[in-house]
Amino acid sequence: MLTPAFDLSQDPDFLTIAIRVPYARVSEFDVYFEGVDFKFYAKPYFLRLTLPGRVVENGIEQGSYDTDKGIFTIRLPKETPGQHFEGLNMLTALLAPRKSRTAKPLVEEIGASEVSEGAVEDEDEEFDWEIEQSPYEEASESALNPQYCYGFGNLRSGVFQRLQDELSDVIDIKDPDFTPAAERRQKRLAAELAKFDPDHYLADFFEDEAVEQVLKYNPWWTDIYSEMMASLGKSQEQENHAALVSFSEEEKYQLRKFVNKSYLLDKRAHHQVYYSLIDILLAYCYETRVTEGEKNVESAWNIRKLSPTLCWFETWTNVHEILVSFGRRVLCYPLYRHFKLVMKAYRDTIMILQLGKSAVLKSLLDVHRIFQENDPAYILNDLYISDYCVWIQKAKSKKLAALAEALKEESLTKAQLGLDLEELEAAALLVQEEETALKATHPMSRQQTPSSSPEASDSEESESTTSSEIEGSDSDQGELTGSESETADPLRGPSPEGSSALLIVAGGVCRNSATETSDGSPGKPPASSQALRGCRPLIEELGEHLNSTVQVSEPEDSAAGSHSTVQG
Repeated sequence: MLTPAFDLSQDPDFLTIAIRVPYARVSEFDVYFEGVDFKFYAKPYFLRLTLPGRVVENGIEQGSYDTDKGIFTIRLPKETPGQHFEGLNMLTALLAPRKSRTAKPLVEEIGASEVSEGAVEDEDEEFDWEIEQSPYEEASESALNPQYCYGFGNLRSGVFQRLQDELSDVIDIKDPDFTPAAERRQKRLAAELAKFDPDHYLADFFEDEAVEQVLKYNPWWTDIYSEMMASLGKSQEQENHAALVSFSEEEKYQLRKFVNKSYLLDKRAHHQVYYSLIDILLAYCYETRVTEGEKNVESAWNIRKLSPTLCWFETWTNVHEILVSFGRRVLCYPLYRHFKLVMKAYRDTIMILQLGKSAVLKSLLDVHRIFQENDPAYILNDLYISDYCVWIQKAKSKKLAALAEALKEESLTKAQLGLDLEELEAAALLVQEEETALKATHPMSRQQTPSSSPEASDSEESESTTSSEIEGSDSDQGELTGSESETADPLRGPSPEGSSALLIVAGGVCRNSATETSDGSPGKPPASSQALRGCRPLIEELGEHLNSTVQVSEPEDSAAGSHSTVQG
């Protein structure tokens, strides 16, 4: 049998059920309804619903079939006219469970009647958001290699023992099945401190144009929240505001695919479910805002990276530590790392919780679709999101309202994040002020510095030229004759007595001058000339293009009769 697509709506007197059954035979269908039970059969479709209110068969019920669209429309009269049925858009909760609802539990606890009565009373009393504390107990030595739980309500364990390949791509913790909660938190805090980049944070702090643009974006829940606040001003009941949140056909299909089931949660697990819900919604609000509602390939990474519940299997004891953890991860991992985004996601989460479980369910369905389209992240749907989508449909609206108020009463500052943000900002502002003051006091010196370097180089060249001319004038001008044999050697060059030469060898420059002994005979050439003779075979192998010898002598004039020669 196939479960058809269906939708429910209401007016003060009737409950309308629209069932889409294409290609079904109109002559072969059955409809049964009594109280809160509703059944529909048209081969090969079968639908069984548990209605949120009672209907009655009194002869004014109506039914029609649209052959073009293949939709059966059935209008059932309400047993109490004017009654408002809640949760008509919670399609998974309307589907009856697979087994009988009246069957006895497989495991029955002694004294269950007293416990059940207490549980019923607990549903109506005010929800306390403080975790019960118990004294420390030494772990027994007999408990060797215990397995620790995680997932929705801490109901799962041993999952990652058979998923080692996908482990590193989904979560940050290495071995969740054998890592206790306290050790998970220590490793998470150490990883956040190692990942925090002060330069990235300060860059977003001073150059926040993109962040301001993201902050101006209005996601889908802002308009709905504005309508709700406007209707509250007209003294309407908040329970009726669930109709403001509508689901698309794709979201309705998601709801029909979920399996309706119940969860056995103790008080501690019940608290963890609500706390982790805040953590997941914070990450979802940040992702929706920074992408402006346009999901991309990084969306799954952003959500699971910003939620310690999803990537570290973190457990919580109060609302404040959830905000601190979320703030730290926003400033350590994503592209935009700004404290304003932390506070904006915090206020967005409060809006979603105040809108009720319809808005929460719509957000969870969006997260579920993002993870389902990402290859490794689909595991988190099996561990958390799918169960949340089923559980939230049966959650009490009063509990969500109380959770929103508890979150609203919390506050978060930069100092509470433990990343020394205020010190970083103060130091950066001080450096910025000093640079501004320096530019204001010395505006001309910075402009003249580049232009002064050519003048200095020109003066240095003039000084070197003058010194060479003075040295050349002191030499003996009468013996400036060179032989052909001496000029034939390009490396040694001519060696006139008392002359001055510049040697340019392998990119280096040196002065080559011959000395004269007391008896007038030429003296020993300087050490630089001897080094050049030793290097002659090597230089000849490299080629004449690599080395050159330039000899600059005193320029010829009428008084001294000197001349200059240049050999290459």
